[in-house]
Amino acid sequence: MKLEQSFMDFMLHHQERHGRTYNFLVLLEAVQTAAKYIQYFYQTGSLKDIMCEAGFTNVQGESVMEMDDIANAIVLHYLRRSNQVIHAVTEEEADPVVLNEEGGRYFFYFDPLDGSSNIKHNLPVGFMYAVGKRNMDGPETYRLRKGSELRAAGIYLIPNGVFTLALADTGVFRFHMDETMTYVIPENSERLIIPEDRGEWELSFNASNRKTFSRKVQDWIEENEAEFNFRYMGSLAGDFHRLISNGGMFMYPAIINHPRPDKNRPNGKLRLLYEANVAAFIAREAGGAAIDENGNDILDIEPESPHQRTALYVGSRGMVENIGKRLRSG
Repeated sequence: MKLEQSFMDFMLHHQERHGRTYNFLVLLEAVQTAAKYIQYFYQTGSLKDIMCEAGFTNVQGESVMEMDDIANAIVLHYLRRSNQVIHAVTEEEADPVVLNEEGGRYFFYFDPLDGSSNIKHNLPVGFMYAVGKRNMDGPETYRLRKGSELRAAGIYLIPNGVFTLALADTGVFRFHMDETMTYVIPENSERLIIPEDRGEWELSFNASNRKTFSRKVQDWIEENEAEFNFRYMGSLAGDFHRLISNGGMFMYPAIINHPRPDKNRPNGKLRLLYEANVAAFIAREAGGAAIDENGNDILDIEPESPHQRTALYVGSRGMVENIGKRLRSG
């Protein structure tokens, strides 16, 4: 009989090996419980008639799907129950949600369902999150943590039952849901490294926006795109999931030349705290890199607001550095 190592067993040994507390385990257990419930509702959503629009917009002015609202409520419920989180920043709430200011140790940033446009088609979406830690040596200022200060970041790919986790200064690992709905790590799995071999590199971006990008980005695409496989799912979580295994780059450049000026996003469209930082942190721990429209490291950006936006170029270090030189050129 073959029994794979469970996620919690993996994490228990990790915490003991590094002499760390179990508070982090309590938090991650709550997060994983939330992910399982989201998985259940997503798999049965069509039968429950909840894969449609909820009839209102979020703080971003975007239409909220009913599954977005359900997933957000599930995550906040289990974060609150864990008693480990001070504030949570979610895509679906205008302000940080206060959970446990007195006893909490962590800040939690999350997008309950990345890729909402895929929901009505039952295509893969992602529960993306990042974890920061409170100041344990003095008064807490409650400032938003930049990516380089994060302790962990993860992506649950739903309904595929795959979970990718990055731990600070440790690496990136991938877990799979078994028949008992337990996340396990396959016996022969190793730390994930984003490939630097150009042979399988993929380029992922919304091709319909290409004429809205800066001239630098348009020129780079025209000069380089023939060298790579093109893949695009319309979800950062899904596209980045592929790149961790195959290598290449996902990019969502700033939009500055849209024929409808109200559609321009000169600062980028993706949210820094719970989208770009999640991918960037995982990329760093897997040997990759992530930069913004100016070629600066995503993880070095100081957040100024909960829903701050940014452009994003993330993936294999060689490919990201290549376009970074173009972005930084005069």
